[in-house]
Amino acid sequence: MRIVLADDHNLVRDGLKPFLRELAPEVEIIDASSFPEALAAVEGQPEPALVLLDLMMPGMDGVKGVETMRARLPKTPVVIVSGHVGREAVLSAMRAGASGFIPKTISGANLVNALRLVMAGETYLPASLLDADKPPAKLGLSPPLDTLSPREREILSYLVEGNPNKVIARHLDLQEITVKIHLRNVYRKIGAANRAQAVRIAMSAGFK
Repeated sequence: MRIVLADDHNLVRDGLKPFLRELAPEVEIIDASSFPEALAAVEGQPEPALVLLDLMMPGMDGVKGVETMRARLPKTPVVIVSGHVGREAVLSAMRAGASGFIPKTISGANLVNALRLVMAGETYLPASLLDADKPPAKLGLSPPLDTLSPREREILSYLVEGNPNKVIARHLDLQEITVKIHLRNVYRKIGAANRAQAVRIAMSAGFK
């Protein structure tokens, strides 16, 4: 698996690499300290499995960099990893074609889970963006994960790890339809509209 990691801070890149290596048994990480370097790294090469871009690095030009990279690599998920997580910045990046927007304040374990979600074809948005449309009185409250049954928590844990329903069913020796029923209950109890949102809610609550 080849991953392009572009950030103008060496410390950030070095800090992310151990977690990126958890994504697969063999991971090749291509370093870039600017957007032009990231483009040069993919020129004439097979498409990487994942591209991580810092929104504010030299040459990025904001979300225009996302559009340029997506045009160059139409099949590769492009994820923004940024210290600036303003609502408009996040939405602009997603409109430009990003598959995820990960704040640099995220924990290493949640970073890995977020990237697994993206590589499974889902999108990842910071929990703060999901909370933005909630009534002020509810901001900051943890989702009601304690209302889940032991089986539902078990299934949610597999979901957070990025496992599809078929794999979850095999792990737990259940029928796939049974897993789907449990997941519908999980969504209802924690206030999630779909699979991706359930994962984001669980991750934001520190669910393991």
